[in-house]
Amino acid sequence: MKNIFGIIICLAVAIAMLGLLASCSSVESDKDISEPKVATANVPAAPTPIPSPDKIKLALDWFPNANHLGLYIAEENGYFAEENLEVEIYTPSDPSTVLQTVASRSDDFGMNYQPDVLIARGEGVPVVSILGMVQHPLNSLMTLKSSGFDSPADLEGKKVGYPGIPWNEHALATMLKADGLNGLEDVELVNVGWELGSSMMSERVSAIIGAYFTHESISLENEGHPVNVLRMEEWGVPDYYELVMVTSEEYLAENPGIVERFTRAVSKGYTEAIKDPEGGVDILLKHSPEIDERIDRPGADLLQRLWQDDHGKFGRQNSDKWVRFAEWMQENGLLSENVDAASAYTDQYSVK
Repeated sequence: MKNIFGIIICLAVAIAMLGLLASCSSVESDKDISEPKVATANVPAAPTPIPSPDKIKLALDWFPNANHLGLYIAEENGYFAEENLEVEIYTPSDPSTVLQTVASRSDDFGMNYQPDVLIARGEGVPVVSILGMVQHPLNSLMTLKSSGFDSPADLEGKKVGYPGIPWNEHALATMLKADGLNGLEDVELVNVGWELGSSMMSERVSAIIGAYFTHESISLENEGHPVNVLRMEEWGVPDYYELVMVTSEEYLAENPGIVERFTRAVSKGYTEAIKDPEGGVDILLKHSPEIDERIDRPGADLLQRLWQDDHGKFGRQNSDKWVRFAEWMQENGLLSENVDAASAYTDQYSVK
């Protein structure tokens, strides 16, 4: 009997244990169903919010024309937007104040001229060139082909019109001396303001200096007056950058990242203009329908090679060109001796 009771007790304990295990398994199973595990792998991160675009004001040197193709291409093709920039391109009511408005931070960037940048720095205006926009002078000495005046020396005793800009006088003197004359004493200078082309067509003067061969010469030819173009750098005046992009020293120091993004977008625009100047004029016409296509289309064709250095790169600048032109200005009393031309520009942001 004792053995039978022992067996019965053992069987009861075993059955109880099996029931307990089944109950635990059921609870665990229920737990797995009611509280699923959260997967942690391959969960996409929350998107990084895109910052608001940096707003930029860019002052032009003059009314929109072929010189500005790359800027409008950069705007139209979204190159500024790709750099998260919102750029306002505008012509100031007085373009002669661009260097002052850039220095005072009223404008962030501006297009201007190498001679003017050097003069401004000599007067304590802290602007710096960040891109060489046009690699060689556009400013030229022009005569009508019908006049027979084919070289500077042919102008001896003649009237030469100019816009009243002092350094243009010295450029003319250098060109005259390079062709064997004594200088300005051998001609009569006439300040015609910006009526350069009309003053020569009306025969008020025999030649003009201070006009662009990518603009005024084309305009004159369109009016039936073909011209001779005497390039400054071919008659003794040191080569220089006709147009440069400037910012202030302060803005450059505080915003190197914005400057890099801005110049990258501008460079893409001008690289496109070099490839397709006609398409660039189409874009310029869309933004500025008032332009004269008869001038700006052939003007863009002439500028195509002037937007590039000798290696086919846009925007490049070098110390030799800045220093040599500054020395010429100093020799002619146009620039103070304490101006460090090499610090007037940086080539850090040009196309490499």
